[in-house]
Amino acid sequence: MTELGLFTVSSKNRDYRKMEVSRKIGWIILWICLIGGTAFPALSAETDEGMVVDRIVAIVNDDIVTLSEVNEVFEPYAEKIRAYGYLPDKEKEMLFGAREEIVNQLVEKKLADQEINKAGIVVEDGEVDSAIERIKKRSYWTDEELRENLARDGLTLEQYRLRMKKQIQRARLLDYKVKSKIIITNEDISAYYQNHPEKYSGIVKYHLRNIILQVPEYSGDEDKKAVLGRMKTIHERLRQGESFEMLAKMYSESSLAQDGGDLGLFQLQDLSGPIQTAVKNLQAGQFTDILQTDSGYQIFFVEKIVTIPGKTLEEASPEIEEALYSEMLDSALKAWIDDMKKDAHIKIIF
Repeated sequence: MTELGLFTVSSKNRDYRKMEVSRKIGWIILWICLIGGTAFPALSAETDEGMVVDRIVAIVNDDIVTLSEVNEVFEPYAEKIRAYGYLPDKEKEMLFGAREEIVNQLVEKKLADQEINKAGIVVEDGEVDSAIERIKKRSYWTDEELRENLARDGLTLEQYRLRMKKQIQRARLLDYKVKSKIIITNEDISAYYQNHPEKYSGIVKYHLRNIILQVPEYSGDEDKKAVLGRMKTIHERLRQGESFEMLAKMYSESSLAQDGGDLGLFQLQDLSGPIQTAVKNLQAGQFTDILQTDSGYQIFFVEKIVTIPGKTLEEASPEIEEALYSEMLDSALKAWIDDMKKDAHIKIIF
């Protein structure tokens, strides 16, 4: 994951399959916690004489995005896309999509930096020191190890401090422009709780055993009839009160036979339709009729039914508040970015 300061170039979503760029809310925390991006050699246009020539890729009000800025972020993703072995047309499409998204991300970063200047957000040197110390502590780095890691990314300590300062400024801008406007009421939490009963109403699980007699794939009718006859005999012995576990150990043709056919705990939705139907109305200690399945003839036994209690509204409230906050933040962030773009002069030059 490569930080673009305000927005993260992520390896999820879209059709870039673990290599594309997407906006993710995770950057809110990562700004302060992580080094602000891996520095890669900027790849710019080159003349026949070998002179490196940079050029403008986007105009953002009075700022510009350069080709070297784009390539610094783009090239690591391009390498991964090229290494994946796509067909030429698909590779070209993927590379173009990744570059386009990176340009958009850099435009948004420029807009955010302009907003920081308008708001007069100031970060003191001591705050930068504290943020760097937290990173060193979390990574178990000495000053020298920090410098070595920065050097591998092509950064000096002073460059890193400037990058960290920008990250803190952007985090404060987010607080000021977006996060402070998000309000979650008790009514919001209650409505979410009522609308998601599957998350909070508790879970019922069935502890199952089975006996299975396999039917070879190319068996004829007579062979199938013989297997079914054996299973009917077992079913009758169960009806006479013999132990399911014992009969499973004796006759089941399964790797679990030695454990008495113990399958473990299942929710009904984890089971195939016919097995769900056969099991759902049984009580503990009861067994199904003979079922014909893809694996062969089976009988299922309900060892016990386990009810896992749900959460009350009070218990679920912190979790719900966090989920709502994430949803609202995503929506508010998109609206804020759209507003910035609407009021800005932006020209993309590919």
